[in-house]
Amino acid sequence: MHKLHHILDLHFLITDHTKFAPELRPHQAVLQKDQSEHFVLDCCCEGQHCDRVEYPTAGWTGGWYSAGGKLWLATTPVLQAAATDQAVPALQSPAQLNGFNLAHDVTNPSSQPQFESRPPSPASPPDPHILPREQWGGKYEFLLSCIGYCVGLGNVWRFPYLCYRNGGGVFLIPYFIMLFFTGVPLFLMELSLGQYGAAGPITVWKCCPLLKGIGIGMLCVSTLVCLYYNVIIAWTFYYLGSSFQSPLPWSCDAPANAYLCGNATTVNSSSGRALSPSEVFWNERVLGVVNSKGLHDPGPVRWPLALCLLAAWIIIFFCMLKGIRSSGKVVYVTATFPYFVLIVLIIRGATLEGSLQGVAFYLTPDWGRLASAQVWNDAASQVFYSLGIGVGGLLSMASYNKFDNNVIRDCLVITIGNCSTSFFAGFAIFSILGHMAWRKGVPVGEVADTGPGLAFVAYPEALALLPGSVFWSILFFLMLFMLGVDTLFGNMEGITTAVLDEFPQLRANMKQKSLFLGLLCFGFYLMGLLLITDGGIYWFTLIDSFATSFGLIIITLFMCIGISFFYGVNQFCQDIIDMICLCPPWCSKVLLYFKACWVFCTPFLLLFILTYIFIEMYNTPLQYGAYVYPRWGKALGVCMGATCCLQIPIWAIVAISKESGTLKDRFKKSIRPLNSWRVNNLNNSGGGEEQIERVEAPFTVNLTDRDTVNLTEVDFTAIAWENGTEA
Repeated sequence: MHKLHHILDLHFLITDHTKFAPELRPHQAVLQKDQSEHFVLDCCCEGQHCDRVEYPTAGWTGGWYSAGGKLWLATTPVLQAAATDQAVPALQSPAQLNGFNLAHDVTNPSSQPQFESRPPSPASPPDPHILPREQWGGKYEFLLSCIGYCVGLGNVWRFPYLCYRNGGGVFLIPYFIMLFFTGVPLFLMELSLGQYGAAGPITVWKCCPLLKGIGIGMLCVSTLVCLYYNVIIAWTFYYLGSSFQSPLPWSCDAPANAYLCGNATTVNSSSGRALSPSEVFWNERVLGVVNSKGLHDPGPVRWPLALCLLAAWIIIFFCMLKGIRSSGKVVYVTATFPYFVLIVLIIRGATLEGSLQGVAFYLTPDWGRLASAQVWNDAASQVFYSLGIGVGGLLSMASYNKFDNNVIRDCLVITIGNCSTSFFAGFAIFSILGHMAWRKGVPVGEVADTGPGLAFVAYPEALALLPGSVFWSILFFLMLFMLGVDTLFGNMEGITTAVLDEFPQLRANMKQKSLFLGLLCFGFYLMGLLLITDGGIYWFTLIDSFATSFGLIIITLFMCIGISFFYGVNQFCQDIIDMICLCPPWCSKVLLYFKACWVFCTPFLLLFILTYIFIEMYNTPLQYGAYVYPRWGKALGVCMGATCCLQIPIWAIVAISKESGTLKDRFKKSIRPLNSWRVNNLNNSGGGEEQIERVEAPFTVNLTDRDTVNLTEVDFTAIAWENGTEA
């Protein structure tokens, strides 16, 4: 004798039975079975849409009932033989559901009125106005897009500098510790969330509506990053065009620089040393910063840079015009070309005099630096920012994956490849800087720099000393362009995917989608004009310092806590296993490590980074060169970061206010996944049209409250629901 062993209850969007006006009366509620033996309930109501819910177990029967002022569906798994009119034994004891006793057994279907068998009904036709989500043309497109997104300018101009400043080779110890306890777990979390939900950074939070503000915050961060990141590409365009001149305009061979190279009368006000031709070219010809007094004095737009910025946005527009179908092909070039250039630069640098001194300066260990908190913070922040976590780009790109893609394998390949590239790039940088230091007869530390100072001052000056300097300069700035474009693809993808998922009708109309993308790029171009004025570098530094500062850390911290404790870390791990159909044994074991990181290690390390950022922000003035930012400028930067992270409490309040009941009940409801959360990947699993079989099973369920509430009996059949009749 088989007992009823489980009861599943579902609380639908329409929950209050006292509000069931005739125009909202459900007219169809049928159980259907698809080819994968999943039973699916479709509840369609006149005037209001109810979500679709999937039951991953074969053999269900059940009934509708009204209790506690709410409309519920009770379903119970029974023998598969029930579908063939075999008797189902009665229960020996009543089952319970939501505090109510199911006092009456699920009866034998043969004792109920029989209905004629119907032929299988086809699946509901898709909405012709909404196109299904695209998918990557192949797994290599996704891998190259993610590698191109992660391997950006920071790998070339920030990591080598941090390495030599924080103890040389010793820096690799905290770097890889932070990588495996913070970077890789967060990277896997974001990829898995996007792939399982098949949605962008806003829509994906149907898994926990309370945390929708995390997606809005990611969108704000992406907007700020896109605003200033393409300005770097505009600078690269300017230098690339200037590289076709011989001699290079920032070299001592140029006639205009004879007065700089012949004497030391021109002095850098911030460092007290003589200005080099590359510094003069950068500050006067490119930025025009010498004509501005500070943040309050932006001055006129520099039109050569404005044309370069316009060209950069036009390229981005055409590369992203067809979504991942176009950008997925572009990355075959943009993601691989930088590696070719790095290899060439390393080979060339190894042949130069003084290159070994530069490499030694890069890697010589200083073990005492391990005791410094700044070293650990620099390691954590470099891992965090170089992987592009918390901006929404990774989540968006993963949402176009096939549902059964091995996300753990991809995560390990991308993260290890990204960090290896950072280490690899250091040899290309310091071998040539070592040669420049040897030519000048100064220590390597005097010519080393970070950020734009390395990419547009120190390294171009070093390249100008090489034979065939024009060729090497063109090659280097082409590499910077490719690195910047790839990263911008990911950030822009985060924005466009979020908007298209919220307004899916845009996907169906290519003209509307193109118009939206064109307006978005043009809007960024207009806002970016502020950053290419005479004082634009001051605004650039301000946005760069705060756009990805504490706000991004807080967003990522809440994402980690929300998935681990609200959605449930066990459920999340099970979702990953469900995606990896043929999950090898090592995947399950690795997930135990990631589970420990998500619950303990990663939140703790994020709190450490956040604390250090606040301390440093309070004690260290913000400055560019010799210019110290005024208090109102720093406050403006803090407001930028706060705007991003404040989206979390704002949208949490909105989510709670939409629910009913006490505050505790509202909170519990707002962290419950929406019914549509688990069916996002229906269009990814099969690929073709599903043939769904209707399951016609009459049923009777009697409910009795344990607190002596009067017995309520509701007897519904699928036919009764379809015809819209009332009990």
